[in-house]
Amino acid sequence: MYRAEISSIGAAIAWRKAARGFLSNAIPPEEILWGEGAVVPDLFGQEATAPPIGEFKVPRSFVALADHVVWHSDPSRFARLYALLWRMRRERGLMSDRGDSELAHLRRMEKAVLRCKHKMKAFVRFRELGDPEAARRSFAAWFEPTHHTVEPTATFFVRRFADMDWRILTSDVCAIFESGDLRFEPGRPKPNLPDDANEQLWVTYFRNIFNPARLNVQAMQSEMPKKYWKNMPEAAVIPDLVASAPARARAMAEAAPTLPPLRAARVQAQLPAANPWWQGTVGDLPNAINACTRCPLHENATQAVPGEGPPSADLMIVGEQPGDQEDLIGRPFVGPAGQLFDQLAAEVGLSRTTAYVTNAVKHFKFTAKGRRRLHQRPNGAEIAHCQVWLRAELEQVQPKLILALGVTATEALLGSGEDILRRRGSIEYRADGQPVLITLHPSYILRLPDPTLRARAIENLRADLRLVDGWLAKSVSDQQKATV
Repeated sequence: MYRAEISSIGAAIAWRKAARGFLSNAIPPEEILWGEGAVVPDLFGQEATAPPIGEFKVPRSFVALADHVVWHSDPSRFARLYALLWRMRRERGLMSDRGDSELAHLRRMEKAVLRCKHKMKAFVRFRELGDPEAARRSFAAWFEPTHHTVEPTATFFVRRFADMDWRILTSDVCAIFESGDLRFEPGRPKPNLPDDANEQLWVTYFRNIFNPARLNVQAMQSEMPKKYWKNMPEAAVIPDLVASAPARARAMAEAAPTLPPLRAARVQAQLPAANPWWQGTVGDLPNAINACTRCPLHENATQAVPGEGPPSADLMIVGEQPGDQEDLIGRPFVGPAGQLFDQLAAEVGLSRTTAYVTNAVKHFKFTAKGRRRLHQRPNGAEIAHCQVWLRAELEQVQPKLILALGVTATEALLGSGEDILRRRGSIEYRADGQPVLITLHPSYILRLPDPTLRARAIENLRADLRLVDGWLAKSVSDQQKATV
């Protein structure tokens, strides 16, 4: 066995050097133990005796992927990257294989690191040290990142605060910038930083830019997770701002200017039609959907097809639109695509009866060819018109997880359905904080002419359904622990 210890400082360069050495000596992944710590002088622990395999070039996409994944907190990241690198010797198109589960896992790790870097740029709060009148002012901040993102993000702060000295302290790695030079030191315990008078000014500014009429607590906590609040001075006033938001919003509405008398009646008559959101009660929702004439699709469809399922289901399944059989019967997912979905869901232990099932578009869009009605994908305007009903269902059910089947559902829920094959199997978040797991639509699988591609797509959908089952099980477990 060979061993590689990768230092927490300079991890990207150290991993590249180690991986290049192992690969050039044809050391397979199963013979390497990767660890985190100080780099040892003899990286292999013994002399490599296998013959060199010669120069091996990797795609730039892999280099970019590795440069992010090495900063993830998962201890298996180095081994996973090397295993993928090892496979690329023979699988030349591996980086383009959107169905590869290991590559998909690394892509999710890459996304988590990018998100952590974004949070660091947004939530580091400096306090001033020393004399404000000094030639170079000095600042310090304590931060608690989810991943090892201090080193790759430090250059952002160098560019932004090049005219001052600063240090970002964490328990993992500390970034020190003094007299124009950047260095990294091992982590340390949280220090007692001095009070900073500028913090009160910042809190006052935060209070004044807070808009109570646009408050969405879930979306706010998604963008500003609570784990960062304890090191952010403005977080101390958030509970008060949230509690007072309804009263302040009502006061703002009462103080708003009124419409002028001229043509006021005609303007008021147009407001309900322009309102994009439905304001009815839960019991009226199916009837309201059936009576919808917001877009031309209702003219040729037999009927609208509202969602069905428990009104407080943990899982909401969102498809594209009703098919031929759904249009005739009036229920979602009863055609061939729905039958395939039910079969795969049952194989992984998911029961459709416990989920709320609906579609992004409620009327069947088709072109007639003889006696057949051929499916047509809804366009952006039709998806937008049906947002009122999808949002009403989301507010009614309040699911813990949403499963988006295909391009249309993903566009309706997240704003874009592009790169669906790359994004499948991943969880993304709506503006209100609701998690959405993206996967393929069963009808796409049924239309694949190649049996091999169809079998692979079925396995991908089955794997995504396992993720759903595991995610829901973990959510229930976490909730039970929280109540104990």
